[in-house]
Amino acid sequence: MIQTAAILTRTGSIQVELPSADAEVTDGVRWGSVVAFPTPAYWAYQVVARRLVGTPAGYRLGRTLAEEVAACLLGGYGIPATVGLAAYERMRERGALSGALVTEKELEALLREPLEVGGRSIHYRFAAQKARYLAAALPLAHAAPKFEVGKQLRDWLLAIPGIGHKTASWIARNWLDADDVAILDIHIMRVGQVIGLFPKKLTVERHYSELEERFLRLSTSLDVRASELDAVIWWEMASSPLTVRHLIEHLRGGTEDEERARTRKPVQTELALLR
Repeated sequence: MIQTAAILTRTGSIQVELPSADAEVTDGVRWGSVVAFPTPAYWAYQVVARRLVGTPAGYRLGRTLAEEVAACLLGGYGIPATVGLAAYERMRERGALSGALVTEKELEALLREPLEVGGRSIHYRFAAQKARYLAAALPLAHAAPKFEVGKQLRDWLLAIPGIGHKTASWIARNWLDADDVAILDIHIMRVGQVIGLFPKKLTVERHYSELEERFLRLSTSLDVRASELDAVIWWEMASSPLTVRHLIEHLRGGTEDEERARTRKPVQTELALLR
């Protein structure tokens, strides 16, 4: 049976029709109920709803590729988005991203200066490490050739010290508005495991390409852009700590029969809406 859901706008309502909850969307993954977080149907609805009533997504952070590289390198794991952006703005305002030669020591000194974030004085973590990465990456980014698609840029970035698959994909998605790469952060991984898209035996460290291909197939099957799907999942997960906690509890304590536990086949789970 087709599922229907309404999107309310300022001028009326629009009805969205999706396949049956039991129908497969891809790779043995069911569409699930449109009102059951975090099913594929739920995400398909959220993407379409944000197109109609939200602000169009703008991913690019920098005016040049070098600035984009710096913005993404200064964010990421262990660094709140507001802190990473504040550090990036500091670098840009001081001319460290303009193309002039800046030493690793100079970059580190800039990162060690306190940052004003939300009215508080914050010290940037990993100043020495990120300064080392930036010192290697910035000259290369300033001299980079032109790239036509995301994977070309992503693969080129992987040769730069300190830039792994996730950061390289993030830069490529932002700079080229690319839909041929996926940013497999912890939020995407948790959702992918819960809906049965990602087997638990696969990790981003060892199986990035396989996981990325699964995510891109899902976005194609949902008929939404991979960049949109990624952004909507990230935003909702990042702004919903209660939801994240329930997902973590499920992933840690979920029960599987012996055969499924041995094979680690993907299992789809639907959680009640938590907000």
